[in-house]
Parts: sequence; structure tokens; C-alpha cells
Amino acid sequence: MNPKLKNIIKKLPDTAGVYIFKDEQGRIIYIGKAKSLRKRVQAYFSHFLSTKTQAMVAKIAEIEYRIAGSESQAQLLEASLIKQHLPIYNISLKDDKSFPLIRITDEEFPAINICRRKKISQQDTSLYLGPYTNAKLLRQALRSIRKIFGFRSCRRLPKKICLYGRINLCPAPCIGKISIEDYQEIIQEIKMFLTSQNEKLIEHLNSKMQLLAKEKRFEEAARIRDQIYALSVIFKSQKTYHDELEDLKNLLGLKKIPERIEAFDVSNLFGKEACGSMVSFYKGVPDKANYRRFRIKTVEKIDDYKMLAEILFRRYSRVIRENLFLPDLILIDGGRSHLLTAQRQLLNLGLKIPLAGIAKDKENIYIPDKAKPIRLDLSTPALNLIRRIRDEAHRFAISYHRLLRKKSLISDE
Repeated sequence: MNPKLKNIIKKLPDTAGVYIFKDEQGRIIYIGKAKSLRKRVQAYFSHFLSTKTQAMVAKIAEIEYRIAGSESQAQLLEASLIKQHLPIYNISLKDDKSFPLIRITDEEFPAINICRRKKISQQDTSLYLGPYTNAKLLRQALRSIRKIFGFRSCRRLPKKICLYGRINLCPAPCIGKISIEDYQEIIQEIKMFLTSQNEKLIEHLNSKMQLLAKEKRFEEAARIRDQIYALSVIFKSQKTYHDELEDLKNLLGLKKIPERIEAFDVSNLFGKEACGSMVSFYKGVPDKANYRRFRIKTVEKIDDYKMLAEILFRRYSRVIRENLFLPDLILIDGGRSHLLTAQRQLLNLGLKIPLAGIAKDKENIYIPDKAKPIRLDLSTPALNLIRRIRDEAHRFAISYHRLLRKKSLISDE
């Protein structure tokens, strides 16, 4: 494997998403989904590959990816991108009739369901989306879509309302609860979701909500508001992380967006079983494969500063020794004194890595070049990211501390 690809794979996050392989001309040759992007892509460079896969891997010159909120969402995005780009090594997937498809019937009140093959007849004018590689994940995705939008899945409209209609997971066109026009609009919204037209869908729903509010149809407007919120949660992992990182770059005056952030926290109870944690975030997402735990070895008394110095020394002396990748930013859980302790330790190791600290009490942000802290509005995107990383480091340290205490109690007994 060439060094460029090896470095790209190292930085891939341990989270769900879609990976995109490109050749030397920048053409997309394969698109796939994964529960863990790093583990899945690493598997392509093992020795146990088919001849066809080996031929594809030999052509990979660039790897890109897109994060998804879950594996089922990654599968929907994968199918949408395959249909858009038609990569040469995905041809077998597109042509294989054994993979599941989403079928949207061509009726006044279209039904949505999963099928295994297209009906080859002039009478069938249904829309087919896919194929998808995992039927279980596809069913999970459709359950999420049903909760947000609601749709019918029955083969024929019944004469009585079904269970889905009674629990508001279907608009119940069978008993006339929704007009043809309104139901068709729901179907168009679902199509936008399935084809990853996220911005267009949110814009459409916002306009729809505002119109309903002007007409004083507040109950319907509230339902659209809830749809927008649910979709925003799903789209968050694909959209807001970049905004948070861009805001953090500007806030701290960094030269580039801090894609890799490592954060440290120390946990001890009266000096007993003192330990520390390091969590790693890549592009705003937890990268749990690169989390690290440290049991304090050289500090006997309660001294957070010395404990922090020990942890940083052990972490980055190993990084230097093994030639591992360095983070773009180090986040310390603490105030200015903790930050200066970290800065001294890094300088002793000959490293110049941007640093920031966050105090627990007033959520003030400290950076080495400013004596006074930066005070941020609670809605600031950068602060939301910093708090999320700080809280995760604290949680990870506490969990390790509890584990050590439990082991100590068992040993004493």
C-alpha cells in the first residue's frame, strides 16, 4: 500500500458512513457503505481478496468518505450515490436481482414496500430505488421514514383502518383521512429523503410549515415542525460537524480546520486509583478506536498538574517513537494552569501542537497566547463541539476510574 493511502486510512473515523474509491484520473470506481469506515476500508488491503477485488484495489488512488448517522442511513446514501455515479465495480450490485429494492407504486395513494426484483411488464409503472445490500438495515431505514412521514404499505386499500393508521404511522387514505394531493406530496418528500436531497427537503418543509402557520393551521404546522426536527437530527452528522470545526478554527486562530482533536482528562478520588483518559475525535465524530486510558504511575499524591504532565508525556513520546499521526488540536479539561502545564510538556518533547483548555465552571476557553479566557455564547457551534469532546473525555476517564476501583475492591477482598 502506498504511503498516501495508508495515511488516509489511518485518519478514517470509526463510525458509520460511505466510502468512495477513485482512480488516478479522479473517476469513482467503487462506492460502499460501512458500520466502521476505517475497519471496512482496511479490509480491502488484506491478503484474502478475490481476483476481482484485487484488481479494483490496485486502481485505488484516492479515498473519500461521507459520514452517516447510522448504518441503515449509510445504506440509503450508498444506493443514492451508486445510482448517481454508476461506478464500474458496482455493476454487479446494480444488476444482481437478489438484492432488495424499495418499490413505490404508481397509484393515487402509492404504497411503499421492499421487494427482491422488478416486475418486468408494461403494466408495472412503479418506481424502484436501490438495490440495497442489507435487507435488515433497509427495513430499519423504512421504519424511521414511516415514523417521520407516514405511508401505506398494504397491497390493496382496505375498507377499514389498519393498525398503522390507528397509531399514526399511515395517513389512512383508506378511510379518506388525507387527500390525493397531500398524500402525493408526502411521497415526493420521501423520494427526496431516499435520494439524499437533504437541503431541498428541509427547504420544502420549512416553506410548507410557514404557509400552514399563516393559514392558522397550527396543528398541521406543528407536525411539519416535528418532521423538520427529526430530519435535522438525522442530517446533523452529515452537515453541522463541518460548521463546528470551521467555527473552532476561526475562534482559536488556527491555520487549518482541526480534523483530528485529542482531549485529555484526569480522574482520581483522594488520590486513589488515579487515572487519565484521552479521547480522539475525527471531523467532529468520536473515533473510539483511538481512545486511550492511562493508569497514573509516577505521581503518588493528589496533583492534577503532574498527572496531566505524565499522561501527555506517555502519549506523545509514543507518538514520536512509533511515528504516529499528530492531532491538529489538543483539548485540555481545565483552566489556564492546566493549559500551561500541557504546553510545557509538549515543548519538552519538541512538539508544537495547538492547545486549548476549557474550565468546568464558566465554560471559559483558554489558549496559550491570551492571558484572559474567551467567553462564548452558549449557542456558538465551536462551544458545542468543545463541550461534547470535553464531556466524552470526562465520561471515559470516570468509567476507567470506576473499573480500577472495582478491581481494587475485588483484590482487597
